[in-house]
Amino acid sequence: MENKVALFRGSGIRKTLHNNEWWFVIDDVVGVLTDSADPSGYIKDMRRHDKELSKGWGQITTPPFG
Repeated sequence: MENKVALFRGSGIRKTLHNNEWWFVIDDVVGVLTDSADPSGYIKDMRRHDKELSKGWGQITTPPFG
């Protein structure tokens, strides 16, 4: 299956191509999808309400480069 990035074009979401995979800055994505003025606060609230999301957060947000 071939995927191409067409989402978020022109939205100011930071991204990088690493090992043929697109990686996006989650704060930017949440900000665009929710129209939130404070995406970091929105994410903190989501993590507070969803313990499973909070538990796996390190795997979701780990950058592909060191």
